[in-house]
Amino acid sequence: MPDFHRPRIMGIINCTPDSFYAGSRSIGPSKIAETAESMIAQGADIIDIGGESTRPGSTGVTSEEQIGRVLPAIKMIRTMSPIDISIDTRNADVAEAAMKAGATIINDISALQSDSRMAGLAAKWDVPVILMHIQGTPATMQTNPSYADVVQEVKSALLRSAEFAQTRGIDRKHIILDPGIGFGKRLQDNLLLLKHLSELRKTGYPILVGLSRKSFLGFVLNKDDEDIAGQMISRNGRPPEDRLMGTIAAHTWCLSQGVGILRVHDVKAARDAITIWEAIECAS
Repeated sequence: MPDFHRPRIMGIINCTPDSFYAGSRSIGPSKIAETAESMIAQGADIIDIGGESTRPGSTGVTSEEQIGRVLPAIKMIRTMSPIDISIDTRNADVAEAAMKAGATIINDISALQSDSRMAGLAAKWDVPVILMHIQGTPATMQTNPSYADVVQEVKSALLRSAEFAQTRGIDRKHIILDPGIGFGKRLQDNLLLLKHLSELRKTGYPILVGLSRKSFLGFVLNKDDEDIAGQMISRNGRPPEDRLMGTIAAHTWCLSQGVGILRVHDVKAARDAITIWEAIECAS
């Protein structure tokens, strides 16, 4: 198993027509091959393949449709490289098909709760599992999410997810936690979770953060001339195509807080950020 306690880059390939960032959509063999080859050359440690959009308001697709989307991509990438491949799915049938095709990590946004078979499958394959926090489902998660103390509530929920995974036979060393930035979170919730990532690190598990080009960055970047703590944010946030610099700034903060995996659309930019951060960190 890779050492996820040092910074790793997970490149995103969405085999979907409706993911929120058009630049991440890879439809068809030639586009998938081109994207994967570029990510590997730019320094990705993991490639994350998904066949179902989980953007706010999205509805699920069948396991058959997901399998039809992701299997050709996984098989193609596996012929190109021994790189770790994660399958982004809540469905055990999709995960098993992906494992048989060469995937090596399960990335489940429901933390093994959507499909009662998923935990047993992960234990059987003895692979790393990413457990994410979400309030609600992709279809409902942004309908008035609320927390009394978002950091402690997310931390507690993630610890419960990790404990559940272990009771189902998943090795502790295979568990990775994801606070679920943008998944059932308000703007201020996202900012507080990022500010207090060190609190999540106290769980002792590697932490993955997926914030690449997300809408909260667009709103912050388009903020009015008021204190950010006052949430005086423009309703017209920057589009995903104009959120790269904000993404890199947030990634650099994550690195300073000990995050182990950055899930990104832009591998080269993330690799450059890690290179500079490590040079500064190691200077003597």
